Amino acid sequence: MVLDKIKKANDIKKLSPQEVDILRDEIREFLIDSISVTGGHLASNLGVVELTMALHLSLDLPTDKIVWDVGHQSYTHKILTGRKDGFASLRKFGGMSGFPKTDESDCDCFNTGHSSTSISAGLGLAMARQITGDDYHVVSVIGDGALTGGMAYEALNNASSIESNFIIVLNDNNMSISENVGGVSHYLSGFRTADAYRDLKNNVMNSLNQIPVYGERMVKRIRNTKSSIKQLFIPGMFFEEMGIIYLGPVDGSDIGEMCRIFEEAKRVDGPVLVHVITKKGAGYLPAEKFPARFHGAEPFDIATGLPKNKRTKANYTDVFSTVMVKAGERNEKLVAITAAMADGTGLRRYRRCYPKRFFDVGIAEGHAVTFAAGLAKAGLIPVFAVYSSFLQRGFDQIIHDVCIQNLHVIFAIDRAGLVGSDGETHQGIFDISYLSQIPNMTVLAPKNKWELSDMIKFAIDFDGPIAIRYPRGLAYDGLKEYRSPIRFAKSETIFKGTDVAILALGSMVKTAETVCGILKEHGITATLINARFAKPFDGEVIKSLTAHHHTIVTMEENVKSAGFGEHVAEYLEDNGIDLKLINISIPDAYVEHGNVDKLKEMLKIDALSVADRIINEVL
Repeated sequence: MVLDKIKKANDIKKLSPQEVDILRDEIREFLIDSISVTGGHLASNLGVVELTMALHLSLDLPTDKIVWDVGHQSYTHKILTGRKDGFASLRKFGGMSGFPKTDESDCDCFNTGHSSTSISAGLGLAMARQITGDDYHVVSVIGDGALTGGMAYEALNNASSIESNFIIVLNDNNMSISENVGGVSHYLSGFRTADAYRDLKNNVMNSLNQIPVYGERMVKRIRNTKSSIKQLFIPGMFFEEMGIIYLGPVDGSDIGEMCRIFEEAKRVDGPVLVHVITKKGAGYLPAEKFPARFHGAEPFDIATGLPKNKRTKANYTDVFSTVMVKAGERNEKLVAITAAMADGTGLRRYRRCYPKRFFDVGIAEGHAVTFAAGLAKAGLIPVFAVYSSFLQRGFDQIIHDVCIQNLHVIFAIDRAGLVGSDGETHQGIFDISYLSQIPNMTVLAPKNKWELSDMIKFAIDFDGPIAIRYPRGLAYDGLKEYRSPIRFAKSETIFKGTDVAILALGSMVKTAETVCGILKEHGITATLINARFAKPFDGEVIKSLTAHHHTIVTMEENVKSAGFGEHVAEYLEDNGIDLKLINISIPDAYVEHGNVDKLKEMLKIDALSVADRIINEVL
């Protein structure tokens, strides 16, 4: 196999043109075979096989730098830098990350995981090179979807200030451009980057400017005329007006043509954007037909494209989806917002049922929050469904645009807690900390699927900012006999015991239930309280524990710092409550990728570890 010849960076350059063609097919086959076993981001990686190969043929790694926006499309890059064997452990605990990691390879120049960051990071690297006088190329690869994020435009706005080469590759897997426009643009791209053209343009403009009075007018007239012509023929006029030279569009399946245009781009003294047309899921029909399904794929059968492990139970996202559809039927003021994640957050059904009350704002979480604030100010009830780690990007807007005005915006926070395989950039372990510090914010977490339903209904009837955090994965269907009505800032007592009281929040109630069973085997009967509210929490129930308990245990799937446990500790101190506190939470650290159960064991927040700690500290 030609693929076996790729042991390290730049080995692709040793191949003949015929071997390069073979390698393309072998990489695609390898990705399909590998991800069908481990799961991972398939469609996005199949779409950029040729693009990645062309970049590696045109650049010298690791001297040259490639910044991958989001980073979930970097699998071919990992293969071409000698990490093929790592795919057996892809996204597993202790194994290879599904995203670029600087501590994994010196060919990964910048860690990424969230969208719309690559141009900013690449511009920083290029500016640093300009200051230090180093000699290397910087390429930022960004997808057309990531250009819906405002940060990308902030970076583009500043990119024109660089005076040395900076290449932006727009991986466009959505828009189609006709052959006529593409042909004219291709011709003008090559012509405008030629040295002779640039010299002629500069000489003409300089000469005209020397003519008294009329010279400046003539230059202005030429520029206006040139802009009008460009508007007709160049699809990248938007970038040109920002001071960024536009090249393309180029066929993202044509390695030779991309190499040619990358060589042109490398000659530009300043920012240049190369527009590459790709097809998401290219080379595997199921992924081509259903790219969203194969964005983050579970292990699947190659012949059919169907998941190997079929779900028989609903997950929390399914529950949210069902409740939203029913609530939308009852309340015409209910509107739903997503940031390019209608499928992932479960809003696809809502969109189908109530298209006029559904809004996809693109990858723009900050905008989504303030947009929701505007809707709420006008009397509607907006629900912003968003992954926990992505909501971090709207923190400022939550404070200034929602909570200061005390507006009724509902945050449905999916993937709260540990999410597993995507690792540090996707773990939802900070939301309790950053939300609970904001005045006027209310934060809830359900113990099971029925409580999630009840909390959504409570939030719709609420008046003010409110967030409901729920985990990734199957919805817990235990403890269904415990379903007391949701009351503001009130907990729910599940079991009554003595000595130790466990105050568990959300997903940790299930863990605490098991902990109570283990403690009972050691002669410790524990009170189990479902906290329900992270903010404001039930202070009265804590006060009531002093009569029969000497220890309180808080359990949360969030970092310790500024988390639920620390707020409870502060409450105990402020109110002079003499109870020993055991804080069960995630250490203040970034958590790597891996199976969630394995991560919980490592972090010692699994049932056995929690029970052992309580036993050791109590007995």
